[in-house]
Amino acid sequence: MPFRFWSLMLICLLAASAQSSPPLRALAEKRNLRIGAAVEPSLLLQEPKYAQVLAREFNLVVAENVMKWGALQTSRGQYNFAPADLLVEFAQKNRMAVRGHTLVWHQQLPRWMYGSFGASEMEAILREHIQAVVGRYRGRVAYWDVVNEAVGDDARLRSTPFEVLPDYLEKAFRLAREADPQAKLFYNDYGAEGLGPKSDAVYALLKGLKEKGVPLDGVGFQVHVDLGFSPRAVRMAENLERFARLGLEIHITEMDVRLGGSGSRTERLAKQAQVYREVMRVCLGQPRCKAFTLWGFTDAHSWRAASEPLIFDVDYKPKPAYFALQQALQQP
Repeated sequence: MPFRFWSLMLICLLAASAQSSPPLRALAEKRNLRIGAAVEPSLLLQEPKYAQVLAREFNLVVAENVMKWGALQTSRGQYNFAPADLLVEFAQKNRMAVRGHTLVWHQQLPRWMYGSFGASEMEAILREHIQAVVGRYRGRVAYWDVVNEAVGDDARLRSTPFEVLPDYLEKAFRLAREADPQAKLFYNDYGAEGLGPKSDAVYALLKGLKEKGVPLDGVGFQVHVDLGFSPRAVRMAENLERFARLGLEIHITEMDVRLGGSGSRTERLAKQAQVYREVMRVCLGQPRCKAFTLWGFTDAHSWRAASEPLIFDVDYKPKPAYFALQQALQQP
C-alpha cells in the first residue's frame, strides 16, 4: 500500500482511539512527567478557548516572552511584573508548575544593557535583576532557565554584554540559588539534542560548571525541528544519557515541528506526528527526563505560525501530533 494510504489510516486510528482518552496532563502525571507549553499571558484574557485548552491539557507553563529581561526591566530598576504575575496566578489556580524563562540570554535585552559597563557594575546589574525576579517568584516557580543559548552554532561561547564579567555564567547560577534555594536551575539551548560539535560544547560547559560546584540542576533541550528530524539518526537517546550521567535532570523545553517539505498535507501531518511521538518516547525512555514542553500549543499563536508546528490547529482542534503524544504516553 502507498505511504499516503497508511498515513491516512494511522491518523484515523489515532483519532478514534483518543476520543475517550484522558487529556495529556492526566496521562503524563501517571508517568511522573510534566507536560507543558509556552504561553502568552494576554491571550488568557483575550481568548477563553486558549485558557481552557491550556488548563485542560498541560501541567506546566513557561512564559514565551514576558519573563525575558527586555520585557521585565526596560529601564534599570523599573520592572513590569504584571504579565508574568498573571501567568503565575493562572498556573497556581490550575495546579500547574511554572518554568521561568530566562534570566541570562544574549537576545531581547533592553537598550540600556548595551552601555559601557565594567565587570563590577555588570555583576551588580546581574545581582539586582536575579534577586528581584527570582526573589519575587520564590516558591512559585519550580524551574528557571538561568542561562539560555550561551553556546553558538560554531560551538563557541557567544558574544554578549554579560561577558565583561568573565565568570558571569557561574555567578548567574549562584545568584539564582541564593534567591530561591528550592527552584531547580537549568541551562537551556537549541541544536544540542543529538550528538555533534554543539552538544559536545554544551556538555563540556556543563561538566565544567558541575566540577566547580556550581548549583546546576538540569539541562533543557529545545528541539525546534522539521519533518526530517530523526532522534535515532542524531543519537538523541545516547546524547541525553551522557548528560544524565552528570547528575542532571533532563527536560525537553521548547519543542515544535515545522510542517514543511513535500508530499500531501495528510502525509506531512503523519510525519509531524511521528517526530513528536519519537521524541516523547526518547524522553520516556530516559529516567532523568522529567518534562516535555512545547513552544506554544496552537498554530494560531506559534512564533512559526506559517509552518503549523504545534499539536492543535488554528481552531484548537487536535492534530495527529496530539494523538501521537497521547499514544506514546499510554504505551508501557
